[in-house]
Amino acid sequence: MNTATGAGFLEPAEWFASLPTVYLAAGALITDPSGRVLLVKPNYRDHWAVPGGICEQGEPPHEACARELLEELGLPIPAGPLLVVNWTAPEGERPKSMMHFVFDGGTLRDGSEIRLQYEELDEYRFVEPGAVTSYLPDYSVPRIGAALRARAERTVIYLPSGEPYPA
Repeated sequence: MNTATGAGFLEPAEWFASLPTVYLAAGALITDPSGRVLLVKPNYRDHWAVPGGICEQGEPPHEACARELLEELGLPIPAGPLLVVNWTAPEGERPKSMMHFVFDGGTLRDGSEIRLQYEELDEYRFVEPGAVTSYLPDYSVPRIGAALRARAERTVIYLPSGEPYPA
């Protein structure tokens, strides 16, 4: 109860603590001039991913994206336009929903400017869009198609969990 007003409202700290929370991740769609997609192989996972990572507490997704590109790949590029927002439901050991933000990271000439951070990544590679399914886990594959489409159409695509990217 809010003692100041006598009303049945929760104090702000208690009210905010009662709200649901969500995990945030941000990544970048980076391609080479032929349209192949840059993927990275984290050394702490069995699968590949787009460059990016988890947002730190209070960190905006676009800043997290730029930070991760600099830390992991040595690329001092800002996050470009937002391409995809992907909501995923709680699953397995992850007790909360996730929001994945995919920003346009532009085009790299050949990858020679990449300076891989070996503490987290084993390698990187440019992959044909049709071949990403053999690298990525099923849940992240739709993000690539949606991001490529969003880039081509200069739009943002909302991608709910479990749905294929719009055709």
